[in-house]
Amino acid sequence: MRRASSMVHGAWVLACAGTTAEYVEATCVSHMPATPSDLFAFLDRLGIAHQTVTHPALFTVEQSRALRGTIPGGHTKNLFLRDKKGALFLVSAVEDAVIELKSLHRRLAASGRFSFGAAELMREMLGIEPGAVTPFAAINDTGRRVTVVLDAAMMRHPTLNFHPLVNTMTTSIAAADLLRFLAATGHEARIEAMTEQKTAAKH
Repeated sequence: MRRASSMVHGAWVLACAGTTAEYVEATCVSHMPATPSDLFAFLDRLGIAHQTVTHPALFTVEQSRALRGTIPGGHTKNLFLRDKKGALFLVSAVEDAVIELKSLHRRLAASGRFSFGAAELMREMLGIEPGAVTPFAAINDTGRRVTVVLDAAMMRHPTLNFHPLVNTMTTSIAAADLLRFLAATGHEARIEAMTEQKTAAKH
């Protein structure tokens, strides 16, 4: 399978060996981050059902609750983190989960406490803007620098909702299909018990 590398927008790296043909078609023939349309086309080629709702830009969980309407399924919050040695993590959990950042590094066997990844690093590694953090951004992590970690409680929801690379849309996808998508991008997601929930998951 084709391997390519290029320096675009600072350090945009394409490293496509070992990924699916669909992934190469979606990302590795372009030097630009994937768009929502690219993402949807990629999901379609994988045979993954998805549904998307457009809404005003959302930057916080509180805004999401107020403006997203009655979209069914588990709603999420997503964090882009780096440890003391610079290892990168994308952590996803249900929106009302309590994530203890001071101790999370121990749960995930990271090197020292986590801090939030800078906006510039987010753009470089994931091709997204702050407020749009999502596991769907794995489509842009062609160098597989980012470890995707999914909270076990979140994965008990049959359907999950994430931004499709921008925060003006919400895309619904089956939890099992999220794992299929991540695997197709070369990311074997870690499912970890990371959080305490304020309320029980609803199915």
